[in-house]
Amino acid sequence: MKDKEKAVSAKYPVKPITVIVPYTAGGSTDIMVRAMEKTAIKYMDQPLIITNIPGGGGNIGWNELAGANPDGYTLGAVGTGTILQTLYGQTRYHYVTALDPIVQVADFPIVVAVRADQPWQNIGELIEFAKVHPGEIKFGHSGVGLAVHITGEMFAKEADISIVPVPFRGDSEGIAALLGGHIQLLFGTAGIKEHITSGNVRVLAVASEKRSTIPELKDVPTLKEQGINVTFSIWQGIAAPKTLPTDVKIQLAEIFKKTVNDPEFKNLAEEMGMSVDYIGPQEFSEKWINEYTRLEKVLKETGIVDQIAEQKK
Repeated sequence: MKDKEKAVSAKYPVKPITVIVPYTAGGSTDIMVRAMEKTAIKYMDQPLIITNIPGGGGNIGWNELAGANPDGYTLGAVGTGTILQTLYGQTRYHYVTALDPIVQVADFPIVVAVRADQPWQNIGELIEFAKVHPGEIKFGHSGVGLAVHITGEMFAKEADISIVPVPFRGDSEGIAALLGGHIQLLFGTAGIKEHITSGNVRVLAVASEKRSTIPELKDVPTLKEQGINVTFSIWQGIAAPKTLPTDVKIQLAEIFKKTVNDPEFKNLAEEMGMSVDYIGPQEFSEKWINEYTRLEKVLKETGIVDQIAEQKK
Protein backbone atom coordinates (compact mmCIF):
# COMPACT_ATOMS: atom_id res chain seq x y z
CA MET A 1 0.00 0.00 0.00
CA LYS A 2 2.80 2.38 0.89
CA ASP A 3 4.54 1.68 -2.44
CA LYS A 4 1.28 2.44 -4.28
CA GLU A 5 0.87 5.75 -2.36
CA LYS A 6 4.44 6.73 -3.25
CA ALA A 7 3.84 5.94 -6.92
CA VAL A 8 0.72 8.10 -7.00
CA SER A 9 2.23 11.03 -5.13
CA ALA A 10 5.41 10.92 -7.26
CA LYS A 11 3.30 12.24 -10.17
CA TYR A 12 1.95 15.04 -8.02
CA PRO A 13 0.22 17.24 -8.97
CA VAL A 14 -1.92 15.53 -11.63
CA LYS A 15 -4.91 17.88 -11.27
CA PRO A 16 -5.60 21.46 -10.15
CA ILE A 17 -4.96 22.31 -6.48
CA THR A 18 -7.73 24.11 -4.58
CA VAL A 19 -6.59 26.84 -2.20
CA ILE A 20 -9.17 27.93 0.37
CA VAL A 21 -9.12 31.61 1.30
CA PRO A 22 -11.17 32.00 4.51
CA TYR A 23 -12.07 35.61 3.74
CA THR A 24 -13.93 37.53 1.05
CA ALA A 25 -12.32 38.39 -2.28
CA GLY A 26 -10.27 41.58 -2.43
CA GLY A 27 -8.69 41.49 1.03
CA SER A 28 -4.96 41.20 1.69
CA THR A 29 -5.03 37.41 2.13
CA ASP A 30 -7.02 36.94 -1.07
CA ILE A 31 -4.70 39.23 -3.03
CA MET A 32 -1.63 37.41 -1.69
CA VAL A 33 -2.96 33.98 -2.75
CA ARG A 34 -3.99 35.26 -6.19
CA ALA A 35 -0.49 36.65 -6.65
CA MET A 36 0.85 33.19 -5.79
CA GLU A 37 -1.59 31.65 -8.27
CA LYS A 38 -0.19 33.75 -11.11
CA THR A 39 3.42 32.96 -10.23
CA ALA A 40 3.19 29.29 -9.17
CA ILE A 41 2.07 28.17 -12.64
CA LYS A 42 5.67 28.79 -13.77
CA TYR A 43 6.84 26.03 -11.45
CA MET A 44 4.22 23.28 -11.80
CA ASP A 45 2.00 21.77 -14.48
CA GLN A 46 -1.31 22.32 -12.70
CA PRO A 47 -3.04 25.58 -11.69
CA LEU A 48 -4.07 26.78 -8.24
CA ILE A 49 -7.85 27.25 -8.00
CA ILE A 50 -8.82 29.90 -5.43
CA THR A 51 -12.00 29.28 -3.42
CA ASN A 52 -13.24 31.98 -1.04
CA ILE A 53 -15.06 30.56 2.02
CA PRO A 54 -15.54 33.54 4.36
CA GLY A 55 -17.23 33.72 7.75
CA GLY A 56 -16.63 33.25 11.44
CA GLY A 57 -13.43 35.29 11.43
CA GLY A 58 -11.84 32.64 9.20
CA ASN A 59 -13.21 29.63 11.11
CA ILE A 60 -15.54 28.40 8.36
CA GLY A 61 -12.76 28.21 5.79
CA TRP A 62 -10.26 26.70 8.22
CA ASN A 63 -12.82 24.08 9.30
CA GLU A 64 -13.26 23.14 5.65
CA LEU A 65 -9.49 22.87 5.25
CA ALA A 66 -8.95 20.83 8.42
CA GLY A 67 -11.66 18.34 7.35
CA ALA A 68 -10.44 17.94 3.77
CA ASN A 69 -8.66 14.92 2.29
CA PRO A 70 -4.92 15.29 3.11
CA ASP A 71 -3.84 14.37 -0.42
CA GLY A 72 -2.26 17.69 -1.38
CA TYR A 73 -5.15 18.86 -3.56
CA THR A 74 -6.79 21.05 -0.92
CA LEU A 75 -4.66 23.74 0.71
CA GLY A 76 -5.59 26.92 2.53
CA ALA A 77 -4.36 30.36 3.47
CA VAL A 78 -3.49 30.73 7.15
CA GLY A 79 -2.14 33.50 9.31
CA THR A 80 -1.76 34.94 12.79
CA GLY A 81 -5.55 34.82 13.16
CA THR A 82 -5.53 31.03 12.78
CA ILE A 83 -3.71 30.72 16.09
CA LEU A 84 -5.68 33.51 17.78
CA GLN A 85 -9.05 31.96 16.91
CA THR A 86 -7.98 28.76 18.64
CA LEU A 87 -6.99 30.70 21.75
CA TYR A 88 -10.16 32.80 21.95
CA GLY A 89 -12.75 30.06 22.26
CA GLN A 90 -14.28 26.86 21.01
CA THR A 91 -13.55 25.96 17.39
CA ARG A 92 -14.47 22.74 15.63
CA TYR A 93 -10.78 21.92 15.16
CA HIS A 94 -7.71 22.90 17.14
CA TYR A 95 -6.05 24.48 14.11
CA VAL A 96 -2.52 24.45 15.52
CA THR A 97 -2.59 20.63 15.57
CA ALA A 98 -5.22 19.93 12.87
CA LEU A 99 -3.34 21.71 10.08
CA ASP A 100 0.06 21.06 8.53
CA PRO A 101 2.03 24.28 7.85
CA ILE A 102 3.70 24.23 4.42
CA VAL A 103 5.17 27.68 3.88
CA GLN A 104 5.16 31.10 5.46
CA VAL A 105 4.90 33.55 2.58
CA ALA A 106 5.16 37.02 4.04
CA ASP A 107 4.38 39.26 6.95
CA PHE A 108 2.88 42.68 7.48
CA PRO A 109 4.99 44.73 9.87
CA ILE A 110 3.07 46.34 12.73
CA VAL A 111 3.96 50.01 13.01
CA VAL A 112 3.88 52.39 15.97
CA ALA A 113 2.82 55.74 14.50
CA VAL A 114 2.04 59.28 15.65
CA ARG A 115 0.91 62.40 13.84
CA ALA A 116 3.92 64.22 12.40
CA ASP A 117 3.32 67.36 14.48
CA GLN A 118 3.64 65.47 17.76
CA PRO A 119 6.88 66.25 19.64
CA TRP A 120 8.02 62.63 20.07
CA GLN A 121 10.84 61.68 17.72
CA ASN A 122 11.42 58.17 19.05
CA ILE A 123 9.95 55.57 21.38
CA GLY A 124 12.02 56.73 24.35
CA GLU A 125 10.52 60.24 24.20
CA LEU A 126 7.00 58.82 23.93
CA ILE A 127 7.52 56.58 26.95
CA GLU A 128 8.99 59.44 28.96
CA PHE A 129 5.89 61.56 28.27
CA ALA A 130 3.54 58.66 29.10
CA LYS A 131 5.22 58.09 32.46
CA VAL A 132 4.71 61.73 33.42
CA HIS A 133 1.16 61.83 31.98
CA PRO A 134 -0.38 58.40 32.72
CA GLY A 135 -3.59 57.70 30.83
CA GLU A 136 -3.35 60.79 28.62
CA ILE A 137 -2.19 58.93 25.51
CA LYS A 138 -4.91 57.03 23.63
CA PHE A 139 -3.72 54.34 21.24
CA GLY A 140 -5.84 53.18 18.33
CA HIS A 141 -6.02 49.70 16.85
CA SER A 142 -8.26 47.86 14.41
CA GLY A 143 -10.11 45.55 16.80
CA VAL A 144 -10.06 43.92 20.22
CA GLY A 145 -7.92 40.79 20.19
CA LEU A 146 -6.31 41.42 16.81
CA ALA A 147 -2.53 41.43 16.42
CA VAL A 148 -2.27 45.23 16.48
CA HIS A 149 -4.21 45.40 19.76
CA ILE A 150 -2.06 42.68 21.30
CA THR A 151 1.09 44.56 20.26
CA GLY A 152 -0.14 47.78 21.87
CA GLU A 153 -0.91 46.00 25.14
CA MET A 154 2.45 44.20 25.08
CA PHE A 155 4.20 47.52 24.49
CA ALA A 156 2.41 49.21 27.40
CA LYS A 157 3.23 46.33 29.73
CA GLU A 158 6.89 46.11 28.70
CA ALA A 159 7.38 49.90 28.92
CA ASP A 160 5.45 50.02 32.21
CA ILE A 161 3.17 52.86 31.05
CA SER A 162 -0.56 53.50 31.15
CA ILE A 163 -2.04 54.19 27.69
CA VAL A 164 -5.71 53.85 26.76
CA PRO A 165 -6.75 51.42 23.99
CA VAL A 166 -9.35 52.64 21.47
CA PRO A 167 -10.69 50.02 19.02
CA PHE A 168 -11.76 50.91 15.47
CA ARG A 169 -13.33 48.96 12.62
CA GLY A 170 -10.21 48.65 10.52
CA ASP A 171 -6.99 50.55 9.88
CA SER A 172 -8.64 53.32 7.84
CA GLU A 173 -10.79 54.44 10.79
CA GLY A 174 -7.79 54.40 13.10
CA ILE A 175 -5.69 56.46 10.67
CA ALA A 176 -8.50 59.01 10.35
CA ALA A 177 -8.72 59.29 14.13
CA LEU A 178 -4.96 59.77 14.40
CA LEU A 179 -4.91 62.48 11.73
CA GLY A 180 -7.92 64.14 13.37
CA GLY A 181 -6.19 64.27 16.76
CA HIS A 182 -8.73 61.97 18.47
CA ILE A 183 -5.95 59.55 19.42
CA GLN A 184 -2.25 60.24 19.86
CA LEU A 185 -0.80 56.86 18.92
CA LEU A 186 -1.68 54.15 16.42
CA PHE A 187 -0.65 50.51 16.23
CA GLY A 188 -1.37 49.67 12.61
CA THR A 189 0.00 48.12 9.44
CA ALA A 190 1.83 49.37 6.38
CA GLY A 191 -1.51 50.61 5.01
CA ILE A 192 -0.33 53.85 6.54
CA LYS A 193 2.40 54.17 3.85
CA GLU A 194 0.79 57.00 1.88
CA HIS A 195 0.54 59.14 5.02
CA ILE A 196 4.23 58.56 5.73
CA THR A 197 5.09 59.68 2.20
CA SER A 198 2.86 62.77 2.49
CA GLY A 199 4.57 63.74 5.75
CA ASN A 200 1.40 63.60 7.86
CA VAL A 201 2.52 60.62 9.96
CA ARG A 202 5.76 59.69 11.70
CA VAL A 203 6.51 56.03 12.41
CA LEU A 204 8.49 55.68 15.64
CA ALA A 205 9.06 51.92 15.44
CA VAL A 206 8.16 48.63 13.83
CA ALA A 207 7.34 45.65 16.06
CA SER A 208 9.06 43.10 13.81
CA GLU A 209 12.10 41.06 14.79
CA LYS A 210 14.12 42.90 12.15
CA ARG A 211 13.70 46.09 10.12
CA SER A 212 11.16 46.07 7.31
CA THR A 213 12.16 45.73 3.66
CA ILE A 214 9.29 48.03 2.62
CA PRO A 215 10.94 51.21 1.24
CA GLU A 216 8.89 53.61 3.38
CA LEU A 217 9.84 51.72 6.55
CA LYS A 218 13.37 50.48 5.90
CA ASP A 219 14.98 53.21 8.05
CA VAL A 220 12.55 52.82 10.97
CA PRO A 221 14.13 51.07 13.99
CA THR A 222 12.46 48.12 15.68
CA LEU A 223 11.08 48.32 19.21
CA LYS A 224 13.86 45.96 20.31
CA GLU A 225 16.49 48.32 18.93
CA GLN A 226 15.00 51.01 21.17
CA GLY A 227 15.11 48.88 24.30
CA ILE A 228 11.55 47.50 24.27
CA ASN A 229 11.52 43.70 24.05
CA VAL A 230 8.30 43.36 22.03
CA THR A 231 8.09 41.57 18.68
CA PHE A 232 4.99 40.76 16.67
CA SER A 233 3.97 40.83 13.02
CA ILE A 234 0.97 39.69 10.99
CA TRP A 235 2.29 36.70 9.06
CA GLN A 236 0.56 34.77 6.30
CA GLY A 237 1.18 31.40 4.73
CA ILE A 238 -0.20 28.18 3.28
CA ALA A 239 -1.19 25.01 5.16
CA ALA A 240 -2.71 21.61 4.42
CA PRO A 241 -4.86 19.18 6.40
CA LYS A 242 -2.84 17.10 8.86
CA THR A 243 -1.15 13.84 7.71
CA LEU A 244 -0.17 15.19 4.29
CA PRO A 245 2.26 12.65 2.74
CA THR A 246 5.86 13.68 3.33
CA ASP A 247 6.89 13.51 -0.33
CA VAL A 248 3.93 15.70 -1.36
CA LYS A 249 4.87 18.22 1.33
CA ILE A 250 8.45 18.30 0.01
CA GLN A 251 7.24 18.94 -3.55
CA LEU A 252 4.83 21.65 -2.43
CA ALA A 253 7.50 23.33 -0.33
CA GLU A 254 9.87 23.43 -3.31
CA ILE A 255 7.19 24.84 -5.63
CA PHE A 256 6.21 27.53 -3.12
CA LYS A 257 9.82 28.40 -2.32
CA LYS A 258 10.37 29.24 -5.98
CA THR A 259 7.03 31.06 -6.14
CA VAL A 260 7.61 33.23 -3.07
CA ASN A 261 11.15 34.13 -4.09
CA ASP A 262 10.13 35.01 -7.66
CA PRO A 263 10.82 38.75 -8.32
CA GLU A 264 7.35 39.19 -9.81
CA PHE A 265 5.71 37.97 -6.61
CA LYS A 266 8.08 39.96 -4.37
CA ASN A 267 7.33 43.21 -6.19
CA LEU A 268 3.58 42.71 -5.87
CA ALA A 269 3.88 41.80 -2.19
CA GLU A 270 5.85 44.95 -1.38
CA GLU A 271 3.31 47.08 -3.22
CA MET A 272 0.70 45.61 -0.84
CA GLY A 273 2.79 46.53 2.22
CA MET A 274 4.02 42.98 2.89
CA SER A 275 7.58 41.90 3.56
CA VAL A 276 8.25 38.63 1.76
CA ASP A 277 9.62 36.20 4.33
CA TYR A 278 9.84 32.59 3.13
CA ILE A 279 9.93 29.92 5.83
CA GLY A 280 9.83 26.22 4.95
CA PRO A 281 7.70 23.44 6.53
CA GLN A 282 9.87 22.48 9.51
CA GLU A 283 10.67 26.00 10.66
CA PHE A 284 7.10 27.14 9.98
CA SER A 285 5.73 24.25 12.09
CA GLU A 286 8.05 25.20 14.94
CA LYS A 287 6.91 28.81 14.64
CA TRP A 288 3.24 27.75 14.95
CA ILE A 289 3.89 25.93 18.22
CA ASN A 290 6.12 28.67 19.63
CA GLU A 291 3.64 31.43 18.69
CA TYR A 292 0.77 29.49 20.25
CA THR A 293 2.65 29.04 23.51
CA ARG A 294 3.82 32.66 23.59
CA LEU A 295 0.43 34.15 22.74
CA GLU A 296 -1.39 31.98 25.25
CA LYS A 297 0.77 33.54 27.96
CA VAL A 298 0.60 37.09 26.56
CA LEU A 299 -3.20 37.08 26.24
CA LYS A 300 -3.59 36.09 29.87
CA GLU A 301 -1.01 38.58 31.16
CA THR A 302 -2.50 41.53 29.26
CA GLY A 303 -6.10 40.65 30.11
CA ILE A 304 -7.12 40.39 26.45
CA VAL A 305 -8.72 36.97 27.00
CA ASP A 306 -11.02 38.58 29.57
CA GLN A 307 -11.81 41.43 27.15
CA ILE A 308 -12.78 38.93 24.46
CA ALA A 309 -14.98 36.99 26.90
CA GLU A 310 -16.69 40.23 27.95
CA GLN A 311 -17.26 41.17 24.32
CA LYS A 312 -19.01 37.83 23.65
CA LYS A 313 -21.57 38.32 26.45
